[in-house]
Amino acid sequence: MSLWQRRALMTLGVLWALPNSALGFVAGLLAMPFGARPKFSSRDLALVFHGFPLGPGGAMTLGNIMLSTHSDMDTLCTTYAHRAKWCVQPKTRIGDHERAHVLQYMALGPLFLPLYFMFGGVSVRNCFERAADRYALTGRGWWPWLKANSKAETLRLGESSARSIDLP
Repeated sequence: MSLWQRRALMTLGVLWALPNSALGFVAGLLAMPFGARPKFSSRDLALVFHGFPLGPGGAMTLGNIMLSTHSDMDTLCTTYAHRAKWCVQPKTRIGDHERAHVLQYMALGPLFLPLYFMFGGVSVRNCFERAADRYALTGRGWWPWLKANSKAETLRLGESSARSIDLP
């Protein structure tokens, strides 16, 4: 695929995700008096509001807008499968996990949120979250309906990840 074709697809994806991005942008603007600060991240394909008052910690994505409690997107986080004790996996960069959601929004546009909640919301059972974790771990597999993002494959990825790190 040529450079202009990639740029055209990215532009179409950003436009398709725009209704969700507008929600995120409004949320980010409303949080600015409480300490949230916007910064564009070309690496993560998003405008990131750092210091977003979102509770105990973490991030969420709405279109091409990330709302993060952290001061940068290099913070390490545990995967959903690890947190649910399905398997042992190394920590991942939160920006990589959230970038997978940006790509999902760019592909699904306004369908993302209804599908996300229909498949389980914020949960290890949600194929969107498993796909985002896989993408953060491997750099591949952000599409939620890949066989690679099934529970069985998530457990297998956890086993191979556990072998690649030193465990006590």
